Amino acid sequence: MLALTELALAAHYSGDHKTLLSRARQACQVDPALVPGTVVRRREYVLMIALTQAGQTEAAQESCSAGLSKAREADDLQSLAAFLDAKVDLDVAADRLSSAGAHLREAIELGLRTGDRLRVADCMRECGNLCAAGQRWDDAVTMWSAHLALLADYRAGEPGATDVRGVTTISVPGLDVMRQARAVLGPAKYQAAEKRGTAMALDTAAQFALMLSAQPTAGEAGSPPGIPQLSAREQELVALVGQGRTDAQIASQLHISIRTVSSHLDRIRDKTGCRRRADLTRLALQAGLV
Repeated sequence: MLALTELALAAHYSGDHKTLLSRARQACQVDPALVPGTVVRRREYVLMIALTQAGQTEAAQESCSAGLSKAREADDLQSLAAFLDAKVDLDVAADRLSSAGAHLREAIELGLRTGDRLRVADCMRECGNLCAAGQRWDDAVTMWSAHLALLADYRAGEPGATDVRGVTTISVPGLDVMRQARAVLGPAKYQAAEKRGTAMALDTAAQFALMLSAQPTAGEAGSPPGIPQLSAREQELVALVGQGRTDAQIASQLHISIRTVSSHLDRIRDKTGCRRRADLTRLALQAGLV
């Protein structure tokens, strides 16, 4: 099974889609009870790629769902992350945006929990595609820009970058989609969205993606809670938290003591109900402070 799976991958890299599908199907004929579970899950992943390339999207969805189940049963977080990424792309292609959002949130949370920051960075691309499918063009451009900037920061944007399974996953939106985004937004709004995404730290971008994936189509966002009750100084602190600043960094930037920063943040939490730093980051993003 492993040999056939690797031959299928070789065909994938050479652009031979016919051989890719043939080898992947041959690998499926081997009794899975005779090989390690990691090999079975790798075979399922490659089969999904083969079916997607062949335009058999429903079969690819079934293969991806089977792989997800197998990864969860085995508590194989590496495979789970890879299948979640693929499921998001398949869901977006099938216009199943709510499902794509749910899988994207799981992928981001998994990446944050395991410390796989490169995986989280790649989720920004998927979030951009999800937003584009939902006609949220400014958010799409912001997420695509964050994705590219974060990859550059982690030296992961070179051609041929691969994931831990050895399958190329890093990509950017097609030129047609980018042109459509620019046409809808206009040059000024497009550049503003680009600038916003490029400036985002990874944790801030992750929180923004978690927020956006819960409302994948235009017109679903609600007004941010608590912002009207905050003073200008308190909004400034929320913005700095949203930018990933620590209490010490905020104190230094605003020329106040760390104790004063803590006191301000306590009042902000009381006014907004945002108890965690991640909640304050989301508040800042919702209000457009970041």
